[in-house]
Amino acid sequence: MSGGERRIEKRVAFERPVPAQLMAIDGTWRRECAIEDVSDDGAKLTVGASIEGLQLTEFFLVLSSTGLAYRHCKLAWVNGDQIGVNFLKAGDKKKGARRAPAEA
Repeated sequence: MSGGERRIEKRVAFERPVPAQLMAIDGTWRRECAIEDVSDDGAKLTVGASIEGLQLTEFFLVLSSTGLAYRHCKLAWVNGDQIGVNFLKAGDKKKGARRAPAEA
């Protein structure tokens, strides 16, 4: 593992970055980006335009020009024009759900 590397899962680094887009869940914004590397759990992206002021709690990483291939993401980190994203899987939203007390 390199100095700041905390990943456990294997990642694939591309020889040439793969073009993609970030898109708001509600479709109100889009940003061009390039995928630098990817793993089962996330990716490192280079973003072409500012992400300042965008709602990056949840968004889509659109992988195809038709929009049929995408991943549901959340922002993990920002370093200049590069960002890290974590891929959300079905059921991830439930992790923060409140539970009823065990005893009434």
